[in-house]
Amino acid sequence: MTTPARPPAISDVARRAGVSVGTVSRVLNGSSQVSERRRAATVRAIEELGYRPNQTARALASGRHRLVGILTGDTTEYGFASTIRGIEDAAAAVGMLATVARPRSRSDTDVRAVVDLLLNQPLAGVIGIEFDEQVSRGLALFPASMPSVSASLVGTHHSGLPDAHIDDELGGRLATDHLLDLGHRTVHHIAVDYPSESGTGRSYGYRAALEARGIPVPPIRSSTWEPAAARVATLALLDDDPTVTALFCFNDDLAMGAYRALHERGLRAPEDVSIIGFDDAPLSSTVSPTLSTVRMDFGSLGSSAFDLLAGMLGETAGPPMTDVELPPVLVARESSGPPRA
Repeated sequence: MTTPARPPAISDVARRAGVSVGTVSRVLNGSSQVSERRRAATVRAIEELGYRPNQTARALASGRHRLVGILTGDTTEYGFASTIRGIEDAAAAVGMLATVARPRSRSDTDVRAVVDLLLNQPLAGVIGIEFDEQVSRGLALFPASMPSVSASLVGTHHSGLPDAHIDDELGGRLATDHLLDLGHRTVHHIAVDYPSESGTGRSYGYRAALEARGIPVPPIRSSTWEPAAARVATLALLDDDPTVTALFCFNDDLAMGAYRALHERGLRAPEDVSIIGFDDAPLSSTVSPTLSTVRMDFGSLGSSAFDLLAGMLGETAGPPMTDVELPPVLVARESSGPPRA
């Protein structure tokens, strides 16, 4: 039976390069106390041997860990997944790795369990994707000694930690103002998590935009996160009020449910009812008609949250930041237009 070849060790690199183990270590740690000739020989030996440093051993020796914990409420929805990707990419750019943990439910027991799992890892710090209240509760369970930051929306930041956030309340105003500026007398809204604990967020931006123009706010229709639930809510709205001409959906997925409801009632967007979504998920630019929406740059949200954490860990130059705000952007496409004359 053939014995598998062992991976190259730091001593093998030193022997191949004709330098000491200490010199190899200094090259790996970026020290300037190495001549260019020895550095070049060491780098060449590393490449030839395919040597990979033992990150666990390096962390123990230096006292610095390279693993970032991500606490999140979901991993499949567009906003969550894109924020996670932004964190992972930013971490990889500085030689760090991210691990993702999600509670199985909203219960205190499951939140505590997933926090304990993260605390058993050699973490440099934690980033909470604070779109859900269970993540806020989880962040409160980490010890004060654990560097922690939040990636959130303006209406979901309850932890009080340094945070990067997108102003989704402003986004709600942008969506509503867009439809009003097209000439619609009012705008209806299908919402999730309204009223919210914080009293802020995109649904409140919607209300503020109508109130600023002296327009009574129509009853806000509730939905779950599922497009099928938005379909049911839209059908009920159309049955209750045949004069509806403009609809703001809480996100792009719910707008797909609204599209289906219009189709079932023999209506079209934007000819009969203008529709605007939220997030600018990839599907919004490919459906027919293409969906007007509000772009939320979740990738930049994730990378900005990592930058906050990196500043706390001394991975970046200058004093650490404590707050980053990212603006939403209106994206007008085919699904919104002026009402019928």
